[in-house]
Amino acid sequence: MKLLLTLMALAALVPPPAVTAAPITMNNVRFVEYPDFPDAHSTWRSIGYSTRQNKVYIGVTNHRDKVGLFEYDVPTRAIRLLGFLPELAHLRPWQWQGKVHSQILEGADGKMYFATDGGESREEYLMNHPQGYYSGLLLRWDPRAEILEQLGTGLPNESIKDIALDNVGGLVYGVSYPSVHLLLFDPGSNYLRDLGRVGSDHVPRCIFSDRWGNAYYVDWRQRLIKYERDTGRLLFSEQSIQWFPGTTGEQIITGIPTYATDTELGIIYLITYSNMLVAFRPQRRGIGEIEILGPTVDSDKTPPPGYSPNSAFADNGKLYYFVGGHNRYVVKDTTLLMEFDPVTGKRRVALKFPLDVVSEVTGCDVKDAQGNLYICGRRRAADAQDMGESGASRPFLLIFNPDKDIRE
Repeated sequence: MKLLLTLMALAALVPPPAVTAAPITMNNVRFVEYPDFPDAHSTWRSIGYSTRQNKVYIGVTNHRDKVGLFEYDVPTRAIRLLGFLPELAHLRPWQWQGKVHSQILEGADGKMYFATDGGESREEYLMNHPQGYYSGLLLRWDPRAEILEQLGTGLPNESIKDIALDNVGGLVYGVSYPSVHLLLFDPGSNYLRDLGRVGSDHVPRCIFSDRWGNAYYVDWRQRLIKYERDTGRLLFSEQSIQWFPGTTGEQIITGIPTYATDTELGIIYLITYSNMLVAFRPQRRGIGEIEILGPTVDSDKTPPPGYSPNSAFADNGKLYYFVGGHNRYVVKDTTLLMEFDPVTGKRRVALKFPLDVVSEVTGCDVKDAQGNLYICGRRRAADAQDMGESGASRPFLLIFNPDKDIRE
């Protein structure tokens, strides 16, 4: 008996064997095509999930004269075209819109908020274009009534590139394009406030909010800007978010294209346009802590190559993002799916895709109750040589779950 107890005690000192996670394969990925829109060629950050309806909504464009709103039903895996924005929103011809570039976000009222953009084919930098550009629109889709509501416009002749929601007080935050003005809109009182110009040249694409309803953006020096909802103040971080030696001014002023949130720990993960991973710990008052985590990919080049306008935080506690797009690839003609473990600080290539399968993906932290991640995907089009940069693709809905087989 004494020998048995000794052996049991020794066994307790031996650490258990490490559990190896199942490899990520194409069984963890599913592609869903958009029906009834054969000339569609782009999606942007225009995707969001309704927790109440268990549905995903996507804005899809042909960059010319059609912007479609799609609905993906999670339980049935059915996708349908809800309609095109001019008809759904009862737009006049002079209110034409080129695309939905903003996120599609669920408000506290259960409705889905998003905004519109002029789009490249309308010569968005030339606001005296013969056909003109009226303004970006703030829209709200009611999933239960299946009605698209116009809430108002942004600044005259300016697109609305992205929005964020204050689900505490009901405010909507936005950023205009091309003049980079921060906007604050209160749907309850129909009040629009211009908080002023905070950027120059190329517009940072992403605005986001925290659990207290504060909004965050970056300026032309890549300093974090905060609208503090409780006090109505604009705060600027003392230091710029770090960039790599050799980073161009264009990349610095473009700032942050994506974010993803660890709601349990209260960390918002950011990826800069120059491929820097950042952990941001917001607080109710003041800016909060900014921690630099290193490059998006392990590389001996500075700045590291690639482009990541997407990210999502999975139920397994890891951050996932695709690297590649706009002619910025780590591996020639290849898009990489990356996995970053915040605990170990390690990153690895989980999957590789040729450009005719996945050429670029966009979206910010869209996840359903089952842990599936939803991203706007594009693949290189066979007729790419006949189209512009933004049109040299065909869009599809990309669904990814690192822990489950979700193939058809």
